[in-house]
Amino acid sequence: MSKIPEKQCVEATQCTVVHVGDQLDEHSHSLKQSSQQSQCGYQTRCVTGKKTLQCSVCLKVFSENYNLVIHMRTHTGEKPYQCSECLKGFSQKSSLRSHLRTHTEANLYRCSECLKGFSQKSSLRSHLRTHTEANLYRCSECLKGFSQKSSLRSHMRSHTEEKPYRCSECLKDFSRNSHLVRHMRTHTGEKPYQCSECLKHFSKNSHLVRHMRTHTGQKPYECSECVKCFSENSGLIIHMRTHAGKKPYQCSECLKDFYRKDSLENHIRSHAGEKPYQCSECLKHFTQNSGLIIHMKTHTGEKPYQCSECLKHFLQKSKLVRHMRTHTGEKPYQCSECLKDFSRKHYLESHIRTHTGDNPNQCSECLKVFTQKSSLVSHMRIHTGEKPYQCSECLKDFLQKSGLVRHMRTHTGEKPYQCSECLKDFSRKSYLENHIRTHSGDNPNHCSV
Repeated sequence: MSKIPEKQCVEATQCTVVHVGDQLDEHSHSLKQSSQQSQCGYQTRCVTGKKTLQCSVCLKVFSENYNLVIHMRTHTGEKPYQCSECLKGFSQKSSLRSHLRTHTEANLYRCSECLKGFSQKSSLRSHLRTHTEANLYRCSECLKGFSQKSSLRSHMRSHTEEKPYRCSECLKDFSRNSHLVRHMRTHTGEKPYQCSECLKHFSKNSHLVRHMRTHTGQKPYECSECVKCFSENSGLIIHMRTHAGKKPYQCSECLKDFYRKDSLENHIRSHAGEKPYQCSECLKHFTQNSGLIIHMKTHTGEKPYQCSECLKHFLQKSKLVRHMRTHTGEKPYQCSECLKDFSRKHYLESHIRTHTGDNPNQCSECLKVFTQKSSLVSHMRIHTGEKPYQCSECLKDFLQKSGLVRHMRTHTGEKPYQCSECLKDFSRKSYLENHIRTHSGDNPNHCSV
């Protein structure tokens, strides 16, 4: 046993409980006692008369004080060693030394097969097994091979369902210590990873890496079918399902299929009527958090997405993308039957029904059929008399949101449609179209008699 600063370990019929940190102290107890808890939260065990140190959080045992001190940092989150280049913190000095090589590009250990560089020799050894396929550690259950013994141990827990790491706050169990460390940040609010560009903090390094791509514009994941690029691998995986037509997530209520798990979860709320996200301004509820975020902008007036051609602003990026097609003339959705192109996906879906004869949106009152569900919903209000959209200025009600938007211009004086010939402004698009005919001389509503 190595010496501990200011205190000498004792081996005999008595053993010593050594406190770690500022409160170094000694306590003696009999070998008859199997363990004892010290005031500072660390424990010791008597094993054949020799002292061992035990972590009071996860009960892991250490033979040396130094190792226990380093281990405790995994629980406290302490990272006393900081990189002078990027200010990233580390719990061990050796980890900082390895990290510094990523800045100097002095990858001392290089693979002779693919020339990939590694900052640690152990990482190179593990990597070499991917070339030789010498997976020394094999799972006895599924025969999957691993290059590291620790990876095999973690994998075996997927068969045994063992979860040895428990959160002291909510008692949730985890199969890996690293998962517990990340989870603890949800309780402490700790966000140790900071963006050097906008100083935003993140609880996971992987989240920071993804965020940095919003600054660099990097999209490293490319679709092999249509060459579309993505900033995240998960985005590419989901996108690939659109080519394969694969929708692996199915609703147990209506059997509708979805490309994404979160889309299914949001859909299930439509059956349960659950709307867990509430606006603090008008108390309106939403099934999705993203819907609430977009809605909040209607209160703040924020429209962060601007068209570079006509400078029009939009609440959502998706609406800006659709709008840009009016300038570019792009029509990315094509009918496989007649090859007609469309600028929006739902236009294509409505068009396809003209080939199949499928009209699922029928009014139960007058049996009128609609190609779009939204059109049926608007139509039903004629029968029910419902007018859900109200003007905040004069309290007038409207059947459709578009009617309210047009009406609001009478209060604001907004005229978003401008004639390119004489620069005159109009509050409605139809007014502009009628005006343009005075320049072109086109009068389609002319009496032939």
